[in-house]
Amino acid sequence: MSRCYLLDDHSLLRDGLRLVLEKNGHKILGEAGDLTRGSMEIREMEPEIVVLDLHLNGRSGLELLEELRKRRSQTRAIVLTMSAQPRNVAECMRQGARGYLLKGGPNHELLLAIQQVMAGHTFLGEGVSNLMAAAPPEGDGVAALSARERQIVVLVAEGQSSTEIGRLLHLSPKTVDTYRSRLMAKLGTPDLPALVRYALTKGLIEPEGQ
Repeated sequence: MSRCYLLDDHSLLRDGLRLVLEKNGHKILGEAGDLTRGSMEIREMEPEIVVLDLHLNGRSGLELLEELRKRRSQTRAIVLTMSAQPRNVAECMRQGARGYLLKGGPNHELLLAIQQVMAGHTFLGEGVSNLMAAAPPEGDGVAALSARERQIVVLVAEGQSSTEIGRLLHLSPKTVDTYRSRLMAKLGTPDLPALVRYALTKGLIEPEGQ
């Protein structure tokens, strides 16, 4: 099981999370209700997982995500928040979050998120995926993609596996999985069929038979 840290400015919620996680074998290294203390303790403790809110007494959890990314920390972040804005989901994933869930979801969703993130994958809660699917696209997402991201969108949409894509681009399958999940969040495509439809619409791939 994983070593976790809880960062949320609501103590009752932290108590509930601690109860659920410890009951299921996870170890809580520490917790905080403010970003300053939380950031310091996370640097010292190096937990495997940090579960954090986006809104922390007037500061943003994005600050911690950016810090973890810049110092290449091994701590993996799962955002648990009330914020259901697709742009927030996309920004968190760009800053290195490995999971994004909405508060009020079932306990098993957080447990599954931790399991998936510990296995090297990314995870979007069901409520998040539904919101991303319903959200209108913000401009032309293709223009914001790097050359590598475009390559991966095309290869994924063509049905290539992560192993096959990794072999072609000299990347590990886990790295490809990370690209895939972040691209889906970035483009507002919650699953593979939606990504294929997006690629077809933008002319990145040709329909079969043409």
